[in-house]
Amino acid sequence: MSTPSPPDPTSVALELERLHRSVEVGFARLDGQLALLVQRSDQTDGRLVDLDARVDDLERARWPLPSLAALVAVAALVLSLWQTTAG
Repeated sequence: MSTPSPPDPTSVALELERLHRSVEVGFARLDGQLALLVQRSDQTDGRLVDLDARVDDLERARWPLPSLAALVAVAALVLSLWQTTAG
């Protein structure tokens, strides 16, 4: 059995440089993807705020309908009672 020869220092340095470059490229790619996700999240937050404002406007515009329906029902009841007692 022979003992393995020690690695060449220049080849180790080159391999470390390749690994370093690979890690940098990976981090740059992840940074770009994270920036895209943050941008999409900001857009979604803006859309949610807009949608919430629109729903609030619709709810404010809709509130008189049940009140008007109840008022018309009471008026119809009063009118029908008045007709039965007057007639």
